[in-house]
Amino acid sequence: MRRVATLERPDWREHASRAGFHFHSFDGAPYWDESAHYAVSLAEIEDDIEAPSRALHALCLAFVARAVEDGEILASLEIPEHAWDAIRASWRRRDPGLYGRLDLSYGGAGTGPAKLLEYNADTPTALYESAVFQWLWLEDCLARGRLPAGCDQFNALHERLVARLVTIAAATGAPRLAFASFADAPEDRGTVAYLQDCALQAGLSAPFLPVEAIGLASDGWFVDEAGRPIEALFKLYPWEWIFADPFGRAVGASPTRFLEPPWKAVLSNKGLLAHLWAMEPGHPNLLPAFFEEDPAKAALGGSFVRKPLYAREGANVLIVRDGAVAARVEGPYGSEGYVRQGLAALPRFDGRHALVGSWMVGDEPAGLCLRESDGLVTTDRARFVPHIIDP
Repeated sequence: MRRVATLERPDWREHASRAGFHFHSFDGAPYWDESAHYAVSLAEIEDDIEAPSRALHALCLAFVARAVEDGEILASLEIPEHAWDAIRASWRRRDPGLYGRLDLSYGGAGTGPAKLLEYNADTPTALYESAVFQWLWLEDCLARGRLPAGCDQFNALHERLVARLVTIAAATGAPRLAFASFADAPEDRGTVAYLQDCALQAGLSAPFLPVEAIGLASDGWFVDEAGRPIEALFKLYPWEWIFADPFGRAVGASPTRFLEPPWKAVLSNKGLLAHLWAMEPGHPNLLPAFFEEDPAKAALGGSFVRKPLYAREGANVLIVRDGAVAARVEGPYGSEGYVRQGLAALPRFDGRHALVGSWMVGDEPAGLCLRESDGLVTTDRARFVPHIIDP
């Protein structure tokens, strides 16, 4: 695995515009960055990322099976008690999930096994650019002779998403899957628009709804702006926000089915990390992790990462190295509690810290994304850098 400096295509913004990639820059700074790419070997993909991702996901599902039957576990995750029945029911029905992203610290062969930093199992973004635009970059750069002939990409995301949506439609029996997000959030809206297109290719009706337009009928159905029942709803809106809202209490009794399903609230919580370590201490792809109030956290010594249970995009993360604060990110989270995780610093390539995102579609690894940050914490200002499998 190595970082390769390249000349960006002079017309890549025009390519992005034609492809519908409208959130390629934030506040004038590039989010999509093709001034470099990562070259990864097939063995690194298959042995060091794909196989551990499959094993970690299976371990996470085993944890959900335990958690839904144990109120102490659900309470430790600060999931409100009124949501427990909805979570249990969705798991016992085997409500299917669509996708998620395992964030890993991994620097290539010879640097040690990939370590799980967190599981973005409920509302991960960076999906469209992973599935579509970095593939278009690959094809165009190959056609222009900018990449080695015969190189490939770990990227079956689009095909797997369409196939998974076909399976989900058959499982739910709903020919219509509504998609909801905040309409004025470019990255969220772009992610949802891409998934709408996948749903259309899967043969579904796929209307968009702003989150604030969703209503609740007296018979328990969630409804659209016209008062029509929503049989199935993909919501790019976190479960912890839903459960904190008054209408969140209606989820369990509602006939509406959700993507991601309520049981994903167990996996999108950083408390998952402490429970996984308790289940499989010493697992090669896990870091030791403990709840903040657990005296066992002393085992981490003076180097650790403290994360809020509900934080997103690196908010409120604290990194301590050898007893000194190495990085701190402010944000609105933390009142719900924290976990401490062993420190696995992100690998540095050309002075940039690289985070590996391993995409899961259903229960299978399906693709790779790499994001770079100047600092130790990967925030919403990290840059997306494409990758190739080097022949």
